[in-house]
Amino acid sequence: MISLRQIRSFVAVYEEGSFTAAAKREGATQSGISQHLKQLETELGTALLIREGRDVESTLAGKLYYRECVEILKKLEAAQQSVAVHHIRGAIRVGLMPTFTRSVLAPALDKFLAAAPGSEISVTEAYSGVLTEMILKGELDFAIVPAFEGTTGIAHRLLARDREMLVSAKRGKTRNLEPVKLSELGPLKVVLPGLQNTRRRNIETYFSVNRVNVAQRLELDAMMGTLQFVAASDWVAILPFVMMVSDLDGDQFDVRPLEDPPFYSEFVLIEPARKAMSPAAALFADILKREAEKSHLLFQERANLQKSSRHQTKRPTRRR
Repeated sequence: MISLRQIRSFVAVYEEGSFTAAAKREGATQSGISQHLKQLETELGTALLIREGRDVESTLAGKLYYRECVEILKKLEAAQQSVAVHHIRGAIRVGLMPTFTRSVLAPALDKFLAAAPGSEISVTEAYSGVLTEMILKGELDFAIVPAFEGTTGIAHRLLARDREMLVSAKRGKTRNLEPVKLSELGPLKVVLPGLQNTRRRNIETYFSVNRVNVAQRLELDAMMGTLQFVAASDWVAILPFVMMVSDLDGDQFDVRPLEDPPFYSEFVLIEPARKAMSPAAALFADILKREAEKSHLLFQERANLQKSSRHQTKRPTRRR
């Protein structure tokens, strides 16, 4: 009979691509993991994995069986949670990019702690590469990162789609939410995230396709440092609106949507494919999504008001 331990061992080796890493993840010995896999393949009567030295490749049967095993593990965990949890509470671990911690996190935490009193929450702020690795290791219940191609062992779904903004220091009359076409601006000095960041690749593609003249680039994977530098200089940054929503009425930045063409970013919620999200984690994820949606609605409302104001200013006066 196939045991749960054998299934967990197979899923660990499949996702880690290594018996050594799988043993470390499962708190077992390498020989123990290997024995579980051998027993499982014997029970099924087919090879699931091909071992070539230290490398591990999946057979077609292994790929199909992995999908079924992941669903089994998720359903088992969901069943355990439904029996054990009478109301929403528990300890959750969440990973967020600075994009979401700056403006969305505070109201989301306030709503979550009011809805789930007694819950404990740990929030890790990091960029997408670090958060993805933490999800793979099972160190987070979920994380929010820019949309990407996907990785074995990770499930993902769209959380928010947001407009990208040109953020610059406020100089004189405010230009907040006044659309800007980057190709019509002079040579830009732009602060950018590092090359390992998904958003960096998207921004560079936008620059290239739309012939944006960039005079200088400064790589800075420190969001608070980026904002402080932009506020004190003639450098600019390309940032999502959800991050800058609390600055619309401030005196530090001009926040202007990129236009002709508009530039969007998509953010996804990622979680371990083999685990079912707890009720507490699901509640917090839903609150974050609703806060991001509120940001999007605010952008639309304020942008429409700004557009209406421009049209009234341009309207010619009639002679009597």
